[in-house]
Amino acid sequence: MERLTRYSVAEYKGVAMVVIESELLPPDPAVVVIPLLPDYPAIKGLNPEIMVGGERLILATRLIAAVRRSHVRCIGSVADQGDSINRAVDILMSGV
Repeated sequence: MERLTRYSVAEYKGVAMVVIESELLPPDPAVVVIPLLPDYPAIKGLNPEIMVGGERLILATRLIAAVRRSHVRCIGSVADQGDSINRAVDILMSGV
């Protein structure tokens, strides 16, 4: 299995996704991710713009999902944008 940490950018079937689960959790065949899409509606706070390799993508927070680790490959990291990602997940869960 590929080593993924929180805020790793993983590619799954041509779609970039950011890993949001902690690497401190016990090993599991699945990993929780949020897709990064070029044309998703940007809602302040909930769907922040995330820069990945010079490309502006939208964190599609409501499309949170789990994918099999064996089906993704790590293509980078957005750890420097972790605060925006955490805020988006908090808004998804709390509504504010």
